[in-house]
Amino acid sequence: MFETLQDRLGSILNGLTGRGALSEADVSAALREVRRALLEADVALEVVRSFTDAVRQKAVGAEILKSIKPGQMVVKLVHDELVSMLGSEGVSIDLNAAAPVVIMMVGLQGSGKTTTSGKIANRLATRDKKKVLMASLDTRRPAAQEQLRQLGVQTGIDTLPIIAGQSPTDIAARAVQAAKLGGHDVVILDTAGRTHIDEPLMIEMAEIKRKSNPHEILLVADALTGQDAVNLARNFDDRVGITGLVLTRMDGDGRGGAALSMRAVTGKPIKLIGVGERMGELEEFHPRRVADRILGMGDIVSLVEKAAENIDAERAAAMAAKMAKGKFDLDDLADQLRQMQKMGGMGGIMGMMPGMAGMKDKISAAGLDDKLFGRQIAIISSMTKAERANPDILKHSRKKRIAAGSGTDAADINKLLKMHRQMADMMKMMGGKKGGMMKQMMGGLAGKMGLGGMGGMGGMPDLSKMDPKQLEALAKQAEAAGIKPGSLPGLGGGGGLPGLGGGRLPGLGGLPGLPGLPKKK
Repeated sequence: MFETLQDRLGSILNGLTGRGALSEADVSAALREVRRALLEADVALEVVRSFTDAVRQKAVGAEILKSIKPGQMVVKLVHDELVSMLGSEGVSIDLNAAAPVVIMMVGLQGSGKTTTSGKIANRLATRDKKKVLMASLDTRRPAAQEQLRQLGVQTGIDTLPIIAGQSPTDIAARAVQAAKLGGHDVVILDTAGRTHIDEPLMIEMAEIKRKSNPHEILLVADALTGQDAVNLARNFDDRVGITGLVLTRMDGDGRGGAALSMRAVTGKPIKLIGVGERMGELEEFHPRRVADRILGMGDIVSLVEKAAENIDAERAAAMAAKMAKGKFDLDDLADQLRQMQKMGGMGGIMGMMPGMAGMKDKISAAGLDDKLFGRQIAIISSMTKAERANPDILKHSRKKRIAAGSGTDAADINKLLKMHRQMADMMKMMGGKKGGMMKQMMGGLAGKMGLGGMGGMGGMPDLSKMDPKQLEALAKQAEAAGIKPGSLPGLGGGGGLPGLGGGRLPGLGGLPGLPGLPKKK
């Protein structure tokens, strides 16, 4: 979503950080470029003006610390102002009210209200163990009510039975009554939208609000909306009074202006973001982490959280035990590739790693994209159990059979086997005496951060016992200890990957198999 903006701001700010001293003219020139980059990203003009004015005011009057170069100080001020624009802290859906808590979804037609309603219901049911009832108040769009019912069937969430001919306000009143009688904790009202804001829509929203008395009113907006996002947010907030925003299609290739504008204009927090079509692809919005990603600083906390959600702790522990003995077969390689796919593939992981955002293009150019993972998994799946356990038996006739079964050729199979050999060699180095290289590396990292003697892997803290705030503090501690973006242990500065040269971290070897992660929920 923010890739274009990230590239533009990255090149502007990199030009400042390498210089020893900055004049006021240098700062003004850089802020002019920042202003242009934000406007090109479709951020509203009034938001851009207040942003650059705030940065200029702080930059000119800033007391430059002796240990910090002036250029780095400007980068910090831009980062802090981005965080302020997006909202200082992440805010989740507020359920602190008498049951059933009513959540009213509003927005224009096509913004993804119905799908988002299903995603929120699924999230509340699986993560917060709440009993949820969904009700569709959209009587105009053909099959809108049936769509929500199907989402309920798909996720196992209760939906209000459809009664033909009822008005939206009557459905809202019936939904709240049914939730009370059914012992539901939350009721989600999926309201109708229009192609544009008009008076009948606003009157209907106000009437539904009066009848159902919602605790949360969430405006669902398409993140690909440009300058019009500001008018949309203002209108709904003035007439209905929204409590938060949900941005959909954040996985798209839009310029991200809506995300930066709507929060600044309404003062209402962005609570959730939709990052895909599947029911589980809904994330909490963390302003500081998004600002880090926009400025190419990575997002290691989200990466650890994503790993914790997608990795089965028991399988990870079993793989770690095999790695300690220096064993690593093709089944293990396939497991690691699948786990990387679940975590967003190579691009998704690289975007979250400090100092690695610029590597994504180089990786794509080298052919190490997510399609390659699919081909490699297909090759491994076409092998017999004996071949996966012992790749040395793969001679020409076997490779010919595997190539036919996986739709690849012998060259692809040879590349996979070479990658596996490199990773197997790495695992042997990680095993061995004194707990192996991985344990020593992790122990050294823990010592650097003043965490010696804690649980987990060779002195690393046990991630399963840490909440997001502690993880964020840990990331800051790492930076304070001199572990700068791009210099994470094992990444060899350039964070090389097999076939790309440099310090190798084959297939991101250790990451999907770190012990100490919580069990998959």
